[in-house]
Amino acid sequence: MSNLKGKTVFITGATRGIGREIALRCARDGAKVVVTGKTVTPHPKLPGTLHTVAEEVIAAGGQALAIQLDVRDENAIAAAVRQAAEQFGGIDVLVNNASAISLTPTLETSAKRLDLMWDVNMRATFLASQACIPYLENAVNPHVLTLSPPPNLDPKWFSPHVAYTLSKYGMTLCTLGMAHEFAAAGIAFNCLWPRTTIATAAIEFNFPPEILRASRKPAIVADAAHTILMRDSSTCSGQCFVDESVLRETGVTDFSPYAVDPGTPPFKDLFLD
Repeated sequence: MSNLKGKTVFITGATRGIGREIALRCARDGAKVVVTGKTVTPHPKLPGTLHTVAEEVIAAGGQALAIQLDVRDENAIAAAVRQAAEQFGGIDVLVNNASAISLTPTLETSAKRLDLMWDVNMRATFLASQACIPYLENAVNPHVLTLSPPPNLDPKWFSPHVAYTLSKYGMTLCTLGMAHEFAAAGIAFNCLWPRTTIATAAIEFNFPPEILRASRKPAIVADAAHTILMRDSSTCSGQCFVDESVLRETGVTDFSPYAVDPGTPPFKDLFLD
């Protein structure tokens, strides 16, 4: 398959950052992009709304369906998936991008914050996948791509932020388990994680300014995601990809165009040794 033209791509958390960038990359192929997220009116601190991203998708050459969605609501997930499938005639790709982050140690992590990360990260990945699978089973080259890290059991990745790590690894374990469970159906389930920190609101608000400067732009993750979605779903499944490695396999050697500041050495992301 050369591109995603005519394919229906359902993306959680698509109003900004990596989700938005993946939406625009798919749109440039002529995909039908389902833009979901919570932001429908401009946020005082964060750019982008469902409707501005939908407009960008159309301007980039795709079709767009904007659906306000709180991924903590299982009924809303099921309704959004059903609406998308009815409008666009099925679902070919699910991107589990929505994520909540709190890099807090155990004694500083409230039950409310713990529940938010568990619900938005692991639980939503499970439920969105569950809702999409009946449609993916009827698709040609169906993919589920989840933005979560390779499993790394070194305690250094747990101790600073146990709750966040559990929630992200929960996304990964959902993906690896479903890859095996639905292998016979030919549905690909893979994870994708950035080699470096990515210049998103999560980095801006959770890390010092010098780390934002040492980050790469979301486009690198979107380009890697697109590369994975082009692969044969029956043979490319159950893998934990890293964006830079994916692009190196395609011949990319110069990553400076992705850098926020090409003169600053990139800062390695969490969970990667």
